[in-house]
Amino acid sequence: MTEAPRWHKSTYSGGGDGDTCVEIAALPARIAIRDSKAPARAVLSVPAASFASFIESVKRYHQPAE
Repeated sequence: MTEAPRWHKSTYSGGGDGDTCVEIAALPARIAIRDSKAPARAVLSVPAASFASFIESVKRYHQPAE
């Protein structure tokens, strides 16, 4: 039996219904990504290491100015 993914929404998902964002779920060795406005539609799955590298790049690029 396969366990359903546990989806997590970004803390930056905005106000209202919080449906203006993407959601992610950890899978074995991969990260699943879906549109929070259309969760029943297609899911993008990428290797966990690639997703971690992407997140680190975003963090570096969006460093607050001192």
